[in-house]
Amino acid sequence: MIVILAAVGCLAGSAVGARGAGVKPAPRPASGAVPWPAPKHPMQLAREAGLAPERFEHLAYHVHSHLDVFLNGKHVTVPAGIGIDIHDPAVHHGELPDGSIGYGGIDPPCKQVCISPLHTHADYGLLHTETSKPRPNTLGEFFTEWGVRLDRNCVGGYCKPDNIEFYVNGQPFTGDPGKILLANHTEIAIVIGTPPKKIPKVFPNVLI
Repeated sequence: MIVILAAVGCLAGSAVGARGAGVKPAPRPASGAVPWPAPKHPMQLAREAGLAPERFEHLAYHVHSHLDVFLNGKHVTVPAGIGIDIHDPAVHHGELPDGSIGYGGIDPPCKQVCISPLHTHADYGLLHTETSKPRPNTLGEFFTEWGVRLDRNCVGGYCKPDNIEFYVNGQPFTGDPGKILLANHTEIAIVIGTPPKKIPKVFPNVLI
C-alpha cells in the first residue's frame, strides 16, 4: 500500500486581474481535447522521452515539482500513473483521502521495467523525479510520457490563436515550455482559454 505523507494544501497565487478580462473561452478542438488520461503504454513513452525505465524507484536524486493545468478557469486532472506500469503486479495501489487511487511502493522490484524516473503517483499534479543521477527532468519529457502535445503554440489539441500561457512560480514564461526544468519545489501553471482568478505561484503542501 502507499504511505500518504501529506494532503493537498492551499495554493497561494497571484491575481490575474484586468489582464484576464475579456479572454474568450477556448473552444473544444476536433481532437486532443481534455480529459487526457494516463497512457496505456507508459514504458514505451518513457523511452520516447529519452528516459530509462527501471524495475524500482531510485531515490538518490529525488525532487518534486507541481503542475497545474487550467482550461477556461477549471483544473484539468494530471492523472496518477504517468510513467508507471500500474498493471505490473509489483506496483502497489491504494485509496487516497479524496477517493482517488495512487500507485507506487514497488517492493520487491518488478520482474521487468515498470517505472520511469519521471512519474506521478497520484492525481494531485505532483511530478516526481526519482533517479540515481542528479539530473532534473523537463516539462517536455513529462508531456511526452503523458502522450499530450506540448510546444509554444499548442497544449494537447488546444492551439493558438486561443489563449495559451505558461507560468513558473507565478511568473509568465515565454520560452519553449518543453524546456522548463522540473527543479525541486517548482510550481508550473499552464493556462488555456479563460484564466482562473489566481495563478498558483507557490509549491503546494502535497507529497504523493
